[in-house]
Amino acid sequence: MSCCDLAAAGQLGKAGIMASDCEPALNQAESRNPTLERYLGALREAKNDSEQFAALLLVTKAVKAGDIDAKTRRRIFDAVGFTFPNRLLTTKEAPDGCPDHVLRALGVALLACFCSDPELAAHPQVLNKIPILSTFLTARGDPDDAARRSMVDDAYQCLTAVAGTPRGPRHLIAGGTVSALCQAYLGHGYGFDQALALLVGLLAAAETQCWKEAEPDLLAVLRGLSEDFQKAEDASKFELCQLLPLFLPPTTVPPECLRDLQAGLARILGSKLSSWQRNPALKLAARLAHACGSDWIPAGNSGSKFLALLVNLACVEVRLALEETGTEVKEDVVTACYALMELGIQECTRCEQSLLKEPQKVQLVSVMKEAIGAVIHYLLQVGPEKQKEPFVFASVRILGAWLAEETSSLRKEVCQLLPFLVRYAKTLYEEAEEANDLSQQVATLAISPTTPGPTWPGDALRLLLPGWCHLTVEDGPREILIKEGAPSLLCKYFLQQWELTSPGHDTSVLPDSVEIGLQTCCHIFLNLVVTAPGLIKRDACFTSLMNTLMTSLPALVQQQGRLLLAANVATLGLLMARLLSTSPALQGTPASRGFFAAAILFLSQSHVARATPGSDQAVLALSSDYEGIWADLQELWFLGMQAFTGCVPLLPWLAPAALRSRWPQELLQLLSSVSPNSVKPEMVAAYQGVLVELARANRLCREAMRLQAGEETASHYRMAALEQCLSEP
Repeated sequence: MSCCDLAAAGQLGKAGIMASDCEPALNQAESRNPTLERYLGALREAKNDSEQFAALLLVTKAVKAGDIDAKTRRRIFDAVGFTFPNRLLTTKEAPDGCPDHVLRALGVALLACFCSDPELAAHPQVLNKIPILSTFLTARGDPDDAARRSMVDDAYQCLTAVAGTPRGPRHLIAGGTVSALCQAYLGHGYGFDQALALLVGLLAAAETQCWKEAEPDLLAVLRGLSEDFQKAEDASKFELCQLLPLFLPPTTVPPECLRDLQAGLARILGSKLSSWQRNPALKLAARLAHACGSDWIPAGNSGSKFLALLVNLACVEVRLALEETGTEVKEDVVTACYALMELGIQECTRCEQSLLKEPQKVQLVSVMKEAIGAVIHYLLQVGPEKQKEPFVFASVRILGAWLAEETSSLRKEVCQLLPFLVRYAKTLYEEAEEANDLSQQVATLAISPTTPGPTWPGDALRLLLPGWCHLTVEDGPREILIKEGAPSLLCKYFLQQWELTSPGHDTSVLPDSVEIGLQTCCHIFLNLVVTAPGLIKRDACFTSLMNTLMTSLPALVQQQGRLLLAANVATLGLLMARLLSTSPALQGTPASRGFFAAAILFLSQSHVARATPGSDQAVLALSSDYEGIWADLQELWFLGMQAFTGCVPLLPWLAPAALRSRWPQELLQLLSSVSPNSVKPEMVAAYQGVLVELARANRLCREAMRLQAGEETASHYRMAALEQCLSEP
């Protein structure tokens, strides 16, 4: 068998590669070809390699390239099997006069022929060839050697066929194909364009696994693509806009890549473009915004101008798409624009180290207001049949981001939309699984076939909570929310989310958004307690909420790192207890006693006596746990002290319970041990309020305070009401 015969036999693989182009009539004629039948019989009966080579050559001559159908291809496989190709791929000795890669080329050609059958492409005998096939992609040799080029093409044919099977991407990643493809692309040898195409497919199918197995190689490709993008002056830069989102890592993007990407985008978006040129650039910018926030935009004048340009372009696109009724909306582009608007909202509300100057912020708020008006206009047209569409979810998300920061503008339009928002949030809450899937679909719609940056919350309520917190302070919006049943929905949502933080659940894996959502719910309920106390008394959902707060606080105050949530729960529970004081659950039950003991713990541990150098007297100071978060905590603490004070006369058992906890005695002891000048007037007022009510409510409390030098301490701090109360019998 000569080298030329081997090359001819290799044409069988090419016949298989072009099988998709064949016509049914040719296939039927081929299956009735008596010559082919005879040669297939010879192939089946071959006793050694030479006979198999000869039979393969005969089959090749009987079958014209491109005229082989799947059935005949399978019959050839049945005649050859995997043993012969396996030997060809692993043999190290070629016939005299043949290059050493010719046998391997024939083996790969046969596999390429077989892999055009999806069932064979998933065969273990093909899958275990993935490592050796991957090595062919980067093998060195004469780039003009036709046999080598053919072998590379066949290797890509095999790997692409495997990638098209259900578990193929996983097998390719495990077999080192991702690294081989990266190296093949970076080497820019023959077939490097095929390497990039297959890489794109694998990243789209299994992004996380690809990065886990080949992060250094993928980052090298990203660097190359970013540099090409920054330098490109032709239409290739628009093609790169579509590719680059797939190559952004799930972790940190290298700074040099960010510089190149920003520079390339600045040149593109600063030019006059058609929509097909501009849209991929906006989507790439949105992907970067999700992955990196504003960190990829340089500080200084150029960066602020670029960011302002991005947000302005995004707002224009949103208005053009949503203001005209009946216009077909390019949902992927508009959703990407939402992401850029969200970046604009964040930068406009940032007080320190913002990229934007004040005049730019004013201008952007104005254009974003117009774009949000278009979003509201669109949502008002959404019927029940569209509520589960990802684009509606994306539109609610950007509206929620806007309302979290701005509720004074567009107030009339927002109030008009509130009934829809409550119904929409309720629908998605009741179908939570579908809502989570919607979040993933939005990510896909907006950016790329992969999950972008931080995971978007999967429920509409969490998106709307900050805005609703602001709106419940205002009479008009609050009345609409109450009328539409928002408080009841929020109570159910709070209880559901609370379950995720209860014992038996691993809170370490919960996203921060769960705890932030619980805190925001508490703020909304606090607003309702203050502005709509009648609602708290009459709606049964708040009784269930109160029961949950009472049973949960004792464990919560003991948990490290959750003090802010505990403050919210304690303060809300104390305020609600004033309104629900006649409830049987608050009449000294174990749950109510446990709750108030935990509330006292929260209120009493905020301040300590701290010695100061060069002074004989200590000063009142924040305890270490409270010190770092006091800016967020102090309003809740003062409100909690006020609420506890209000509960004492309403719950006769509370004063004796406080006395048993030794809080009034320890509070007086603390005040007597520090300099009165170190205690701010508002602290004095808060402490006096609690001590006076306890003293008035219970004789034993008064006696305990007197024993703790209460009258003298009251005099030092000019607590006239406490001093008078303790002077009475």
